[in-house]
Amino acid sequence: MSRLHVVSGKGGTGKTTVAAALALALAAEGKRALLVEVEGRQGIAQLFEAEALPYEERKIAVAPGGGEVYALAIDAERALLDYLQMFYKLGSAGRALKKIGAIDFATTIAPGLRDVLLTGKACEAVRRKNRTGRFVYDYVVMDAPPTGRVTRFLNVNDEVAGLARIGPIHNQAQAVMRVLKSPETAVHFVTLLEEMPVQETSDGIAELRAAGLPVGGVVINMVRPEILDEAAVEAAANGRRPEVARALAYALGRTGSGGARRAGLAEPLVDPLLRQAREHTERLALEHRGRADVARLGLPTYELELLGDGVDLAGLYRMARELRKQFARGEASERQGVSG
Repeated sequence: MSRLHVVSGKGGTGKTTVAAALALALAAEGKRALLVEVEGRQGIAQLFEAEALPYEERKIAVAPGGGEVYALAIDAERALLDYLQMFYKLGSAGRALKKIGAIDFATTIAPGLRDVLLTGKACEAVRRKNRTGRFVYDYVVMDAPPTGRVTRFLNVNDEVAGLARIGPIHNQAQAVMRVLKSPETAVHFVTLLEEMPVQETSDGIAELRAAGLPVGGVVINMVRPEILDEAAVEAAANGRRPEVARALAYALGRTGSGGARRAGLAEPLVDPLLRQAREHTERLALEHRGRADVARLGLPTYELELLGDGVDLAGLYRMARELRKQFARGEASERQGVSG
């Protein structure tokens, strides 16, 4: 399995939540994962119900089986100060540059440099080893920019080619690209079973492949449970009232409302809920089409159910356990395919 997992997706698909759940899943059974944020939104801290993340790696959660998840919110300005100190030994002079606004100026006139700094910090964590020669982190998970910007963000070598063809900036970009274009990296996309997110996922995958960047899998997020059987779906779609009444009684029973035992309670609800039943069937049809479109991408696919009460810390761990199960099933299928 790759060691750097980059997570992208259209806005609103829950990519940050999925990145956090992925870090928990990968850190299970004693592993160590670093969860990296690059957009400055402090979304990771909110998910883990923690204080705002500083510009340092901080332990943020314990994964199932005793693993550990660390988190880092990368700040481009601080990363540039580190860069200047590392390559030019500027020290206090670098801090002076910050005061006069030179850092903002530098990253504005050379936006590719900003991406080199952000991705470079994550790639450094991937390669970092301790005194015994072991990797400090088994996995690094990056909550990357949305689908429309992720290829440009990751393809930093092209972005800085016109800025510097030799020297430390060029060498840094080359080192970053050696990680990003290697089997150590996998870029995953988060989508919903809706037309626009699925189309953006397809376009994003095509752009990554054209840039020679490694594509990982697709995570279908917020999948709604199917509480109506096929016959009930057809009845609702066609507005057949008696069948819908029976279907609603069945659905109420499935959701724990006692409908299966007291079917008569469903009758007064038929008319006000008939419209919702139709909307539900339309939603199911849309999801079926979306799932077929995702399947045609030919990539490993994982599904996470919609959490009705929103995603709290318990929900995040639940998502991580589900991802872990699906990883295990996928690995088992691969082994069977090889042995077969």
